[in-house]
Parts: sequence; structure tokens; C-alpha cells
Amino acid sequence: MDIKGICPIAPAVFDDHGNLDLTSYADCCRRLIALGAQALTLFGIAGEYYKLDADEERSLIDVTVRICHEEGVPAIVSNTRHATETACRWARHIEAAGADCMMLLPPFFLKPTGAALLSHLDAVCSAVSIPVMLQYAPEQTGVAIPPELLAELAARHDNLRYFKVECKPPAAYINRLMQLLPPGRDIFVGNAGFQMIEGFHRGCAGVMPGPSMPDVYRKVWDALLNGDYATAQHTHDKLNTLLNHIRQNVEMIIHFEKRILKRRGLIPSDYCRRPGFISEPVTDMLFEQYLQAIADEFAAEPLQPQD
Repeated sequence: MDIKGICPIAPAVFDDHGNLDLTSYADCCRRLIALGAQALTLFGIAGEYYKLDADEERSLIDVTVRICHEEGVPAIVSNTRHATETACRWARHIEAAGADCMMLLPPFFLKPTGAALLSHLDAVCSAVSIPVMLQYAPEQTGVAIPPELLAELAARHDNLRYFKVECKPPAAYINRLMQLLPPGRDIFVGNAGFQMIEGFHRGCAGVMPGPSMPDVYRKVWDALLNGDYATAQHTHDKLNTLLNHIRQNVEMIIHFEKRILKRRGLIPSDYCRRPGFISEPVTDMLFEQYLQAIADEFAAEPLQPQD
């Protein structure tokens, strides 16, 4: 399946004791798709993948692939392993499980560069035949990759079809990468879609935001596709006001994305595995103010009251 449009990161759904809640996760996935998600992306940075064990990861892959295929949208599964050998084994598992695309996060624990980094990415792309999306997130990983290296990889691997770019600012990198890539490759905007309008005008194929507001992102994206730039800008301005407050670090946006999901009735618990972000009254006050300002853009029922 071709991957375009709004492809949010699927949340890790836990109960109030921190246990993985697969039933609620499956229900959340269905509802995200009903709200406009055009694919789901498992194990993105905003999905708490680093707080899951291997058995939980396997269970989530199975549920995600099943729900996405039942609902007729692509299932994207990220490969976050740091060692080349384990990343290749995990890539083959992702493919065998039925994923439509494997997102590849470059190893960042020891921050390999140059030939070592290229060798790792080359091997993992070679391990599967399904489409691969390479995630470029230097702020989160500390790994900088020149666009020339990504273009070289794409020239070697026909299945390296997609690139998720979330450097800051992204404009020059996107422009250069588009100039260098072989035909038939697409770039997606990351960073919660903060620069999604700019990305659209630069030719990006879609956005990979957090999971709590796929309907709002879809409204902006569809307005852009239809040339209704005023609606797109108006809606995105409200979205960015909220994002500017809640995305000050990774754990913070995970915390508030889950609070929005719960307030919207999409998950029963907003539990985040520890250690995580701890809010305080002023942060909560501003969050509520910005959330109420965008709530009229939601496609479903009104927000549930705060606990």
C-alpha cells in the first residue's frame, strides 16, 4: 500500500498499574483510523518504545498489523535496535509479521558515524524486501547524517522508499534531499507536524505526528490538498499553539498526548511508564487553555471532564 498523508505514531496503552492493555490499544487504533489516520506507525519515539520489553513489542506488532489490515491502511513498524545483527533479525521479524513498511531509526547509543553507520543502515535495508522508511531525528538521537549519505543508500536499495525528516529547521535538508534522491521516493514531516504546512509546500508526502489529534492534522492536510490555505493556516495556528506548549521535550509531549487521548475517550488510562514527565499547576492551566481553544476542531464528541 502506498503511504501518504497523516500517519500518526501509535501510543503505548497501559492500564493504571502500567501493564500493557492490548484490548484498549486495539480499540484506540481503530478509532484513530476512523478519525482520519491514513496509516499507523508503531514504535515511534513518541510511542514509548524504549519502555517496552521484547514480548510486548511482538504483541503490539501483531495487533497493529491486524487492525491496520482490517481497516485497510498501511502498518508501519519501526526498527529501533542498535546492533546490526539484532536489527537485521528484528527487520525479518517485522516483515514476517506482515508490516507494510519498516521505519529504520539509526543506532544512536554509541553514535556511529561514517562507514560504520552506512554499513549498519545498508545491512538492515538489505534484510527485508518491504518498503523502508529512514527516520532522521538528530535532535532526539544526536546522530547527524548528511543528505548525500541517505541518497547513496536510496540508490543502492529500491525498497528505501520513504524518509521521515525532523531536524530543526528542516527546510534546507528537505530541499537538498529531494534534489539528490532517485525518482519514486517520498519525504514525511516529523516533529509533531510543527512545520507541516512548510513541508507540504516543499513537496512532502505526509506527516507523522503524535496520536491524539489525527482529525485535526487531517483537516489541515486535506485543506492544503484542496488549495484552501486559509483554513489550513487557521487550524494549524491553533494546533501549533498547543504543540508549542506540550512538546518541550519527548516525555512531556508523550504525557500530554496521552492526557488528550484520555480526555477524548480514546484510551481509558493516560498512564506513562516511569520515569516520565511530571506536570505542575501552571503547566496544566496553560495546557487546558490551549486544549479548549482547539477542541472545536475535533471531529468526534466533546472532551471528557478532567479527573
